[in-house]
Amino acid sequence: MKLTGAEIIMEVLMEQGVTDIFGYPGGTVLNIYEALYNRSDKIHHHITAHEQGATHAADGYARATGKTGVVLVTSGPGVTNTVTGIATAYLDSIPMVIITANVGVDLIGKDSFQEVFITGITQPITKHNYAVRDITKLADTVRDAFKIAGSGRKGPVLIDVPKDITAAVCEFKRQTQWVEPKPPAAPEAHLQKVAAMCKKAKRPVICFGGGVVSADAGEAMAEFIHKTKIPACHTIMATGILGYGDELDLGILGMHGSATANHAVDEADLLLTMGMRFSDRVALDTADFAPHAKIVQFDIDESEIRKNVEIDTAVVGDIGTELTALLPLAEAVTRPKWMEKIEAWRKAETNIHDKPFSSIRPQEIMEVIGDTCGDNVIVTTDVGQHQIWAAQFCKKVRPRGFITSGGLGTMGFGYGAAIGAQIAAPDATVVHITGDGSFHMNMNECCTAVKNNLHVITVIFDNQVLGMVRQWQKIFYHEHYCETVLERTTDYIKVVEGFGGTGFRAESKEAFAQVMEKALKCEGPVWIVCPIDRDERVLPMIPGGGTVRSMIVE
Repeated sequence: MKLTGAEIIMEVLMEQGVTDIFGYPGGTVLNIYEALYNRSDKIHHHITAHEQGATHAADGYARATGKTGVVLVTSGPGVTNTVTGIATAYLDSIPMVIITANVGVDLIGKDSFQEVFITGITQPITKHNYAVRDITKLADTVRDAFKIAGSGRKGPVLIDVPKDITAAVCEFKRQTQWVEPKPPAAPEAHLQKVAAMCKKAKRPVICFGGGVVSADAGEAMAEFIHKTKIPACHTIMATGILGYGDELDLGILGMHGSATANHAVDEADLLLTMGMRFSDRVALDTADFAPHAKIVQFDIDESEIRKNVEIDTAVVGDIGTELTALLPLAEAVTRPKWMEKIEAWRKAETNIHDKPFSSIRPQEIMEVIGDTCGDNVIVTTDVGQHQIWAAQFCKKVRPRGFITSGGLGTMGFGYGAAIGAQIAAPDATVVHITGDGSFHMNMNECCTAVKNNLHVITVIFDNQVLGMVRQWQKIFYHEHYCETVLERTTDYIKVVEGFGGTGFRAESKEAFAQVMEKALKCEGPVWIVCPIDRDERVLPMIPGGGTVRSMIVE
């Protein structure tokens, strides 16, 4: 059958199983929106307040489901507004397809109205991108974009389509949805070697990261940890895979990780790393990282092997496949002396969080959320102190249940991500944790939540400062608080009510518990303002380039 370019795009989206897309219309993309109008019973479009919000929503949707998120925007500022969201997805390996419209082919390169070279701009922050110039190649280009975004180490792919290509006509044939084949596991002899190393080790530690989440291997990871009885830590991207309070859970590793996790890795004689890339927030001093350990690195991306840290053994492949093959080879080994040492570090660490500043404390907020929100909860965060507190004290375990910006550290990410997650999982309770600094960057997306009647509960850690940056100024810059004390007079209750949502304020743990019970019964978006003392700090903390020996605990 003969279809326009715009119709071909919609048909391929349906072919690839897309049911939801996020975007914002404009002049050059109108042909695609016309084709969407005629298929609105099959593909649901969610308009956001801003194109950056659309990319964050598609990102949150992808993280919550494992599917590829889809964004549709117009040219010029429409596409440049997506750049931060694309970079956020790229650095966290999130599958996304961004379809951007451009001016007609004859107008490209002439500084035409709302023309921008978006493929050039996004080349460093996409897994691949395309500039379509031939309508006969459009369908396969869109199909290839989904294949690239969703295969191997996942990531965003951008397709730029000039307006006249969306209006041109050519023959179209439907195909079946692409499904990524599972690759074979590493040779059994190789995995037997790893299993033997685990059995022999006296002080082993596992560290797992976002790659385990991307591979939907959380259950296999937890099973392997419990079968081998090896204590495990994780990066912030893998929060929620192990149960809160699990005796084998050491917490987060790295700059803002737990003292227990950092001490354990420092003294380990074997370190198994699963789907984590030794970023500078985890391996702060690569020359002195796990200095006594043999390191085994599991990663789907061969370019990550030995990129940051020298290792002893590598296993390249899908972490879910490798864990499934490794599990039958693994054996349980009890290591009482090692576990006693870990328990001593754990007891010492409880004192770090005992000093009160606020009438309501971050850990109390997370405790109430854990106690009141049930098991089907998704937590999204922005970036800053609240992000680390949320990860440190998150009590819930749910596959794909903790969504945050790890690699780029994007303030303003959380609300868009929460919207995408709520659309992806309408039966889940979605709680958005934010700070007043981050929230001022994205609170405009409340209009999207109201329009779609999305029950996103936003908890605002309100300390009137840029908390994490101010913490660094306090410790390293002689308490010179240059531009980190905000002192804004925003009345959040009036603002959310102006949008059409519901607002509460809670200044104690007891009040917050009562408010959360009310919030859970509300319809539409809810904001809860929690005043936090500006001197509350994220501890422990290792300065950049430091080691466990330079850890700050008070």
